[in-house]
Amino acid sequence: MHRFDITLAGEFNLDLLLYGLPEELPVERELLASQAAMALGGSPAITAHNLAALGSRVGFVTKAAGDAFAHICQREMEMAGVDLACVAAAESIGTGVTVLLQHEGVRRTVTYPGTTTQLSFEDIDLHYLASARHFHLSSYFLQTALQPDIPRLLSFLKEAGLTISLDTNDDPSGCWDHAITEVLRYVDILLPNEGEACQLAHTSTLSEAVTWLQQFVPLVVVKRGAAGADAYTREKKYKAAGIKTQAIDAVGAGDSFNAGFLHGFLKDWPIDRCLEFGNLAGAWSVTAMGGVAAFKNRTLTQRFFSQSALQVK
Repeated sequence: MHRFDITLAGEFNLDLLLYGLPEELPVERELLASQAAMALGGSPAITAHNLAALGSRVGFVTKAAGDAFAHICQREMEMAGVDLACVAAAESIGTGVTVLLQHEGVRRTVTYPGTTTQLSFEDIDLHYLASARHFHLSSYFLQTALQPDIPRLLSFLKEAGLTISLDTNDDPSGCWDHAITEVLRYVDILLPNEGEACQLAHTSTLSEAVTWLQQFVPLVVVKRGAAGADAYTREKKYKAAGIKTQAIDAVGAGDSFNAGFLHGFLKDWPIDRCLEFGNLAGAWSVTAMGGVAAFKNRTLTQRFFSQSALQVK
């Protein structure tokens, strides 16, 4: 019996969201937002929180500062049911903060990475991560201290019998270094959005990107926002339409999709059902401010999912 269904390693940070701002931001003026919110952030943290809210047993490894922001993030995750028994302490650096400016049709994002870049191989309890059926890694390009050792980490977990998924997220440097191919060889499920898939393969065509990625990864799942999601094995393509809902913002929608898809994968559901469940999780996420707020109310979450043929179990 595994201690966890899934373990994750990576960052949590605090998301500060401001709504109703003009797209033009003049200097030396005080601009008024129409709404504001503070939420748990960080791709792996959002994924972990929402996996736990859906009923998966989740363990999470990170490096945490001792500041007030870290306490808020830890409380949010623990309330969802995420195990934080192996969090490493960070010294002389604060918790990361992302400020998201929500305009009418676009979003601006500014991040202070803080502890995000500090997690190293030496901080990780390998046997804790290995006490699960599956391991998920997000924010590959932000994990600069861990990055050189990620192949060694994934190799250990593979030898321990875990399956592995990866969501690289964006590369702030814009380089999309092909050294990542050494990591992809250990990955069972890759979960990029459409733009990230093309950037990883250094092509502008999704079909070419998928072909390139399939050299390394047996299952490529491409998130396409309101258009839904596609999954590609080397034998077959799967499609799932997007779910229409009243959206407040798309913060964490991709991470929530990951949570839904992986929750189904851990229950051994077929790929098409995992896709549909991922779309539902992403759609539910956008109905509240930030990436985790919608999932905090489990009664409303179950009610939303029960409106489809799929059930949260």
